[in-house]
Amino acid sequence: MSEAWIIDACRTPRGIGKQGKGALADMHPQRLGAAVLRALAERNDLDTSKVDDVIWGTSMQSGHQGGDLGRMALLDAGWSVKASGTTIDRFCGSGITTANLAAGMVASGMEDLVVAGGTEMMSRSRDDNHNPGGGMHRGNLHLDSLHPQSHQGVCADAIATLEGISRQALDELGAESQRRAAVAIEEGRFNKSLISVEDDDGNVLLDHEEYPRPQTTLETLSGLNPSFTKFGDYPAYEGGPTLAQQIEQQFDGLEIEYMHHAGNSSGVVDGAAAILIANSDYAQREGMKPRARVVAVANMGDDPTLMLNAPVPATRKVLERAGMTLDDIDLIEINEAFAVVSEKFQRDLDVDRSKVNVNGAAIALGHPIGATGSILIGTVLDELERTDKQVGLVTMCAAGGMAPAIIIERI
Repeated sequence: MSEAWIIDACRTPRGIGKQGKGALADMHPQRLGAAVLRALAERNDLDTSKVDDVIWGTSMQSGHQGGDLGRMALLDAGWSVKASGTTIDRFCGSGITTANLAAGMVASGMEDLVVAGGTEMMSRSRDDNHNPGGGMHRGNLHLDSLHPQSHQGVCADAIATLEGISRQALDELGAESQRRAAVAIEEGRFNKSLISVEDDDGNVLLDHEEYPRPQTTLETLSGLNPSFTKFGDYPAYEGGPTLAQQIEQQFDGLEIEYMHHAGNSSGVVDGAAAILIANSDYAQREGMKPRARVVAVANMGDDPTLMLNAPVPATRKVLERAGMTLDDIDLIEINEAFAVVSEKFQRDLDVDRSKVNVNGAAIALGHPIGATGSILIGTVLDELERTDKQVGLVTMCAAGGMAPAIIIERI
């Protein structure tokens, strides 16, 4: 049977996702997507007319990011019009899902060559009025009565409270993320995948990670006030319970303790990433050199009210599909949407912490929602090669109480 081979992966740096502050914030999202697609084609001397499809992840699909960003970005990049493109949304999990879908298509033989990836310009989300209806229910109160879904930061604090995870533990994880990211940047561990982003005149806008705060210490984090108390007090809908009450009503006796803040939650950034995935038979005929193969993929749903807990069951599912255990996994990337997601993941699975997010993660580097999963796949592949290890696992929580997962193995 044919396999899905990863030929290459590249990404932009992550820019601060704030208008007037971030280096990428004034770019059109199609241009940012085009930058990484153009780089991928140049790095691999790619005949883009032979690309069967571009499967792109973008969560905030409105305004500048609406209208099938994948297809528009490839056209803007100067790719052949024969290369098709589509854009999907699994919220934060979009960038893994695009890779999983691409892998399924090429491994089945339905396609030969597919590009997966994603773009998210978080600096645009407020201007583009992404969610005018408020909440995950978008005004559908029947759905809200069945599955109340709160603000993700409130969910993070609810999980930490339910699990007995302390503010100290969350801050320690946040400080360690910054420390590891600083080491990775200093040693150039991201350089293989990182591209420079230029403006239309060829001036470099950004060629390095813009978000990290390497001066962060546990002491500075301990002095920050929780960020999501005010969100917990928002009404879920007019005349309804607050967002905190929606969760507390589902768990008798729960009183949410607010612990997450800017220093132990993922950074708001702009970024894009792309992965070139080929059918193994096609790649051999075309003389393409693979870097890794996709071993297994999985998707998992979990409680939408708590929203962030699906990575653990998704990991168990993808390991079972691969016929592996955690002992077979050399490196793990679990997205740090909030510190509690990574902390609970490591506690529940009793995983060796030296394998997890070894180069820091979204707390230090930022989380460009629809692009992050594709970034993490490239990150784990680069690190496997750098350290001469073999197998990596990537997973992340997604809104709605979901998690995709993927296992890759170096070739």
